Amino acid sequence: MATEEGWHTVEDGTKLYTKTWKTEGPARARLVFIHGFSDHCNTYNSFFPTLASKGIEVYTFDQRGWGRSVLRPSEKGLTGPTTRVLQDITSFIKTVTPCSIPLFLMGHSMGGGEVLCYAAQGPADARKHIRGYLLESPFVDFSPASKPSSITVFFGRLAGKLLPHRQLVNKLDVKLVSRDPAVQKQFEEDTLCHDTGTLEGLAGLLDRTAELASGKIKIGDAAGEGGVTRIWIGHGSKDGITNFDASKKLAERLTAKDKEFKVYEGHFHRLHDEPNPENQGFMKDVADWILARSVDPVKVDAAKPKL
Repeated sequence: MATEEGWHTVEDGTKLYTKTWKTEGPARARLVFIHGFSDHCNTYNSFFPTLASKGIEVYTFDQRGWGRSVLRPSEKGLTGPTTRVLQDITSFIKTVTPCSIPLFLMGHSMGGGEVLCYAAQGPADARKHIRGYLLESPFVDFSPASKPSSITVFFGRLAGKLLPHRQLVNKLDVKLVSRDPAVQKQFEEDTLCHDTGTLEGLAGLLDRTAELASGKIKIGDAAGEGGVTRIWIGHGSKDGITNFDASKKLAERLTAKDKEFKVYEGHFHRLHDEPNPENQGFMKDVADWILARSVDPVKVDAAKPKL
């Protein structure tokens, strides 16, 4: 397995750090991955190398405001509104399409919420290349352990309109991220995981979660390649950051014929970073779902829905 680092310049001139995990032999699928809040694409430890070892190329980038895409302190958390976030995803997808192998789009946590929005609202000319969507612990709503008060949410949205670039530190509890002490230590010491959002970016996140949790954002039955929506959601039942029940309810509302909601009993937020061997089961599930849908689309569409 080899990795490649680079930079992608989006339409407004912003440069985003990119990284690719290549397969040793011919790839069977491509996966574009969107990371979460206070995160970056080099925190995924064995997950991306494992997918590459199974024939799945992984293409990812540090979202604007995060990781190595931050070139000066004033850019921390400067994600822009949801429209800007989705435009960045589209711009990156265009760098890997069209291609001769199936393309999948996956997101974790905040990135999972963004991918759900993309499946519903992304441009059709980009979504037509996406064979399937995968969500790991998607940010559909806050976990009760992390949920802010309604007053905080109200004034947060108001402040986001008045002072959009004002930065605010919102530190994640590393003990809720994973049950693995080594992973907790990794996040505690990683200076690129800066826990800093802007009021505009946080307001956008709050709006996305509210619309996803309420069902206002609807994912149609023709959100992907061939006019078919194929979607997989994995969530830990003990997630203390994003809401397991809200994620499950969203899955139940989906009308896609090819959908699956996978419960990981007792698991925390970063399913790929849970203690071994639990994380291995999650990574196998992701790879198996992708590879099963990397064959002839006629066979893919014969898959039965699961919940």
